[in-house]
Amino acid sequence: MNPPLKRAAMALIGAALLAGCGGGDEVYSPLPPLPGIACSTLDERAWLDAYFDEWYFWYRQAPNPNPARDMGLDEFFQASLYTGNDPQFPVADRWSYIEPTADFDRFFGDGRLLGYGVYLAGLETHADPARPLRVRYVEPLSDAAAQGVQRGERIVSVDGRAAAEIVAANDYAIFTPSAEGQRLTLVLDNGNGTRTVSLRAGAFALSPVTGARVLQTPQGRRMGYLHVKDMISQAESGIAAAFADFKAQGVQELAIDLRYNGGGLVSLSRTLASHVAAARTRNQTYARLLYNDKLDQDHDESVRFDDPQAALGLSRVYVLAGPRTCSAAELVINGLKPFVDVVVVGAASCGKPVGFQPVSRCDSTFNVVNFESVNAAGQGRYWNGIGPTCAVAEDLSKPLGSADETLLAAAQRHADGGGCPAASAADTVLRRALRAGAARGEPAERQGMWAR
Repeated sequence: MNPPLKRAAMALIGAALLAGCGGGDEVYSPLPPLPGIACSTLDERAWLDAYFDEWYFWYRQAPNPNPARDMGLDEFFQASLYTGNDPQFPVADRWSYIEPTADFDRFFGDGRLLGYGVYLAGLETHADPARPLRVRYVEPLSDAAAQGVQRGERIVSVDGRAAAEIVAANDYAIFTPSAEGQRLTLVLDNGNGTRTVSLRAGAFALSPVTGARVLQTPQGRRMGYLHVKDMISQAESGIAAAFADFKAQGVQELAIDLRYNGGGLVSLSRTLASHVAAARTRNQTYARLLYNDKLDQDHDESVRFDDPQAALGLSRVYVLAGPRTCSAAELVINGLKPFVDVVVVGAASCGKPVGFQPVSRCDSTFNVVNFESVNAAGQGRYWNGIGPTCAVAEDLSKPLGSADETLLAAAQRHADGGGCPAASAADTVLRRALRAGAARGEPAERQGMWAR
């Protein structure tokens, strides 16, 4: 790319990113087309080459393919990603991706998702092939919920294809529709026989905060429980309402369920963490976002804790986590660690201490790693995930938020002074396999972290 055109490209990229970082809304302005350049594949490769050279966190170590070479945009994008050749960053970039801008805007702007609303325990089945493929979560406002699909049900077949065949092929694409109105036929077994349901794909409203309740531990301690699945702006009101109730009821302990939270907005992550222990975190640094050496002086940012009205004053918090706890969800754990005792219950998180400032151009949104995050103590780079304090295997037969669900039960036991439950040998093997295979998996919640 010639220097004048490259400078023009980077000026427009910078303008778009600054527009995305400022203000209080959560909407990203699409990047306008470059002067004299349309949206052909060649033009897109030239633009992407300039963007990677300026904004990619690993621009020095990245392969830097020739944009003049005839290849598809996705192929060029994949060829541009860091391969893990630097000992300081011993993992390849498995997070950067391209998506349709319509999907990005639907999720982060409207708080909606195109899908059937059913999520699988594919990671668990791959880790232990003797386990049947089960439903692990159902979105409350989806067609799956309307059809009565329940957590823990065994999937016998999908559109006539045996579940065992899907697992063996590690092919879950059928669960991700490309348009509203598509159909998916499931044969399910709830232990009392099989039934067939026909699900219709739709753009349903997400329920990012569910299950808020106050329960009493066996020793009589009041514990607040809150399930947060998506770090999107629509979660703010639910978080505020839940913590107002926790504060009114005088909770002594808190369990935040992030086991299925794939990340999202840094600002929402901070809002959630800020409700835990305001007296200890007020005016303190929640996270530092560190960019590459071309951008660090102008873009490195310290994100400070909020001071919400309904914040609690706890010295300890329980976070229920697993291999799908990713990015901005992991940031809750890491950001709180210098200030409170964070007891992680479950399995190791996914290991994504990096994030994006998404850029939209020509109907595509490019989520490219721009920064790494560290906490107030400078801790980060948890490439292998954040390990659990209490290693506990999940029991899909129990509803989330029920007092006897294994992760929440372990948190209660620990809060009562009983320590962590003993792990079985089978559970230990499963957790190790989950950790090793977390990057594979079935279609999952978004794994992103955005600087907003």
